[in-house]
Amino acid sequence: MPAFVKQRIAGWGGWPRVECAVYRPEKRRGVAEVFAEGGQPHYIARGLGRSYGDVSVNPGGGVINTTRLNRMLAFDATAGVLECEAGVSLAEILDTFVPRGWFLPVTPGTKFVTVGGAIAHDVHGKNHHVDGAFGQHVDRFTLLTPTGALLPCSPTENEDVFWATVGGAGLTGVVLIATVRLQPITSAYIKVDYRQCTNIDAVLAAIHETDDNYKYSVAWVDCLSKGAKLGRSVLMSGDHLSSSDLPAQYGHALSIPRKFQPNVPFNLPGFLLNPLFIGSFNSLFYAVHPSKQGQIVDYDSYFYPLDKIHNWNRGYGKDGFSQYQATFPRDGVEGLVELLEKLSASGRASFLAVLKRMGPGSKGLLSHPIDGWTLTLDVPVKSGLVPFLNECDDLVAKHGGRLYMAKDASARAEVFAAMYPRLGEFQAIKAKLDPAGKLSSRLARRCGIVEGAVDP
Repeated sequence: MPAFVKQRIAGWGGWPRVECAVYRPEKRRGVAEVFAEGGQPHYIARGLGRSYGDVSVNPGGGVINTTRLNRMLAFDATAGVLECEAGVSLAEILDTFVPRGWFLPVTPGTKFVTVGGAIAHDVHGKNHHVDGAFGQHVDRFTLLTPTGALLPCSPTENEDVFWATVGGAGLTGVVLIATVRLQPITSAYIKVDYRQCTNIDAVLAAIHETDDNYKYSVAWVDCLSKGAKLGRSVLMSGDHLSSSDLPAQYGHALSIPRKFQPNVPFNLPGFLLNPLFIGSFNSLFYAVHPSKQGQIVDYDSYFYPLDKIHNWNRGYGKDGFSQYQATFPRDGVEGLVELLEKLSASGRASFLAVLKRMGPGSKGLLSHPIDGWTLTLDVPVKSGLVPFLNECDDLVAKHGGRLYMAKDASARAEVFAAMYPRLGEFQAIKAKLDPAGKLSSRLARRCGIVEGAVDP
């Protein structure tokens, strides 16, 4: 029987933390052995653990750690097509292929995500309004179902399974091998324009005015500001810089300087997480990012500012935090403003809050993006958090929005079903692939995606 270790694990937010039986296969066949032996009532795959809530934890069941399944198998240097095991991280892809002139087609705000995780959550980035989500750049993958079947999946072969798996939170099977299309670049640098916006109306107008001119766009938002300053922001819009436009002092166009990476060695004390301290931080961030154009920034600094600090999540203390991401339809700006007002009035401080415009959604049955606006922020775990988030959920649902499974830790089943109208289609496909119900997670049970007792 495959070996497992009992561990208390959590998502990147550190909440909730639960005990699971963790397996770590060394080879792809080891995943099939875990399913065949049936040592646990149910399982969920987990990569580098950078989803924030409870989507990759499974109390009372097994967790299949895929990080050893990280072999790159083939690369078409003409087309930029990479075939790899699903445990390969985006960081490994960048380290290997940026020096060769290739970049990720889509990347979230951390590079410490596996390809399998990027597919399971159909991750999106600063270029969603131009390039869509990650699944749209996957040519095919091999899916191992709990019955032991190996299914080749693509937009033209087993199409229904493909689009159930893209964004399906690991509940259709375990992706073993995937083929992803990279994009060509001639330098490892981004040309960025910064624009200070005094409030939410100003930043929305700026995004409307400029987004079609940039491949990448994201706004940092001060969620503690109120009144006339509600939603004051810094809009950061960028494009890949060509090697011919890179000044000579930057050296080799496809390499970036190595940087010192500080570490947060332990959980910081909770008293730092107060509105006064975080409000001061937000004011400082706004002040040191004045409007300016044509700033040259290496890709690591632009896309992954928090990755530069190891274990930055410990800054929220031992109780952790919930990362809350709500996406509203294009005509749902009123809901976005109401959510900002609610967050600001609550005093539940956040170091991190970002606003992006989303383009059209993908075909993924449970894929998160919809055409509109998405707001993401960190909320420290304190008394009354779950009732507060439930109120936020109701507000989002009222305006036709939805939450992101990769971040969520508290949504109720009835709210989730209202936000994802194709849930029934997904459940029908999952039932065919997994008739014994071997794939589950705390989130899947809590949100009513699968049957089972809701964990405390």
